[in-house]
Amino acid sequence: MSESNGVLLSVENLGKQFRGVEALQAYQLTLAPGELLGVIGPNGAGKTTLFNLLTGIVPPSTGRIYFRGREITRERPETIARLGMARTFQKIRLFKPLTALDNVKIALQATRAVPLHAVLLGNQHFTEAERWLEEQARQLLDLLGLDEVRDQPAERLSFNQQRRLEIASALALSPQLLLLDEPAGGMNPTETEALMETIRTIHRHFQLTVMLIEHNMQVVMGICQRIQVLNYGRLIAEGTPEAVRQDPNVIQAYLGQAADHA
Repeated sequence: MSESNGVLLSVENLGKQFRGVEALQAYQLTLAPGELLGVIGPNGAGKTTLFNLLTGIVPPSTGRIYFRGREITRERPETIARLGMARTFQKIRLFKPLTALDNVKIALQATRAVPLHAVLLGNQHFTEAERWLEEQARQLLDLLGLDEVRDQPAERLSFNQQRRLEIASALALSPQLLLLDEPAGGMNPTETEALMETIRTIHRHFQLTVMLIEHNMQVVMGICQRIQVLNYGRLIAEGTPEAVRQDPNVIQAYLGQAADHA
C-alpha cells in the first residue's frame, strides 16, 4: 500500500448505500503514480459518489481507501487535501466576487501559512510571502490561459474560463493526485480540444496523477491511458480506450452506437 510499491491510490471493496440504494458496490482500484485514468458511465452510475468517497466528503458504507501508503477511509476532506489529493466539481465552486488572481492565491495560502505576527506587522517575511503568492498564482493562471483576466472577478469570467480557474485553484494545492469531475461539461468542441491539451500539459508539466469523470467520449478516449466503466454502481469494464470501446457490456450500458464513432 505504498508509493514505493508503485501504488499511489488503492481502493478495496468500496461501497456506499443511501437509504438502502447501492450507489457504489465493491469498487476496486490500484492507481500508479503518473497515470491518467478516466471513469465513465451513464447518469447515476456512481461516478461522483466515487469522487466524494475518495475525498472524504461522504463516508463509505464498506471498503477501505489507501493514499500514499496511509489509510484515509474516514479522514476529513481537509486532511486528505493536505496529503496531496485535490479535486474540481461538476458544479463549479469558486469565490465568485473575488478576482481570478485572488482565488488562486487563497488556494496557495493553504500550502504556505504566514505567522499572524508577520501579517500584523507587515514585516519582510510577510512581504516575501505576498510576493511568492503573486508569482505562483500568475504562473498557474498563465499555464491555464487566464493571466489576461487575472484582475477580473470570477463571476464575470466565461464558463470555460471559470472551469480553468477551478483547475488552477486545485493545482495551487500542489496535489499528487488531481480529480477532475466533468471538466469539459458545457464546453463547445473548440473549447473541449483546448481543454484536452491543457490536461495533457498539466499531467506532463506537474508529473501529476490524474483521474477524471467525463461524459464527453472525445476527451476520455483522446487523453486517458486507462478507463473504468461504472454502471448502476458496479465496475463493469476496465482497460485501454480501445479495449473499452469494443467491450460489449460497455456498448450496451453506455456507448451504444457512439462506440463506432468515438
